[in-house]
Amino acid sequence: MSDDSSRSAAAPTSEVTPERLHELLTLTSRTFALNIPLLEEPTRCEVTTAYLLFRVADTLEDSTEWPRARKLAELERFGALVRGTAPDRAASLAADWARTPPCRHAGYLELLAELPFVMQVTAGLAPAPQRLIRTHTLRTVEGMSSFLSRQAGGDLRLRDVAELREYCYAVAGIVGEMLTELFLLERPLLEPAAATLRRLAPIFGEALQLVNILKDAADDSHEGRYFLPPGPIARDVFAMARDDLDQAARYVACLARAAAPRGMVAFTALPLLLAQATIERVETRGAGSKITRIEVQQLVERLDEALARGTVAQLVERPRH
Repeated sequence: MSDDSSRSAAAPTSEVTPERLHELLTLTSRTFALNIPLLEEPTRCEVTTAYLLFRVADTLEDSTEWPRARKLAELERFGALVRGTAPDRAASLAADWARTPPCRHAGYLELLAELPFVMQVTAGLAPAPQRLIRTHTLRTVEGMSSFLSRQAGGDLRLRDVAELREYCYAVAGIVGEMLTELFLLERPLLEPAAATLRRLAPIFGEALQLVNILKDAADDSHEGRYFLPPGPIARDVFAMARDDLDQAARYVACLARAAAPRGMVAFTALPLLLAQATIERVETRGAGSKITRIEVQQLVERLDEALARGTVAQLVERPRH
């Protein structure tokens, strides 16, 4: 099924825009570089643009080279840019970040240098998706700033499971909500499923974030980010992640049963399948464990087969040990 075409004329028309957007995507994400191209246009361009804006915010928040005060100041400047109160400041922001980079990741630094381009693409989107993307980007920027403001030192330390859940909502639950609103935009076929999708949307985002936190716990701690609260609490977080993954499976199944576009179902199903496999690996082998490229390819093939057969709901909701 093709995507709704009513918004396509408002998407950027430059021949180089889709290619450059995809280049920036592949430089900054492995998972999203796999699943965003599964979407049809114009949703693909909208989601790519949104992802890049969220990645800019995440790069500023996660800076390993800046003190907390600088992170907060740059998040505020970026928020003003996204809000539209300083549309001509993208180039000066990019230049400032190039002079004193927030990190050493080459892909993230290239994205920061391309901020004027990303903002130009954002401004070229149709009004409704553009408004959704700007609004939700600002929400996550404000959430990140709130957490940074609470820290007594340079490290990010979450105190308990409740604060972990609050953090996951700020950086990932909001993403789930934004994606859901983009999916529902101008698609009356999905209206009967809208209430269920909106209810499950933040849990979907939280599920993926929790799996990443469990997988990357060792690397994060080396960089001063302690997302897992102290004490013997990891079992609780694994249980929470598994419950969330079950809810995320219901989200994907709901889309599939509502006859959502194939690309939309694939886009949500693939990261869920990867997360389901990853949590099994991390729980048995410990933080830092990953599934192999061969296993990723096998999951992609299983998803393609389920999409062809119309059995995606059964695939993602399968019983797990």
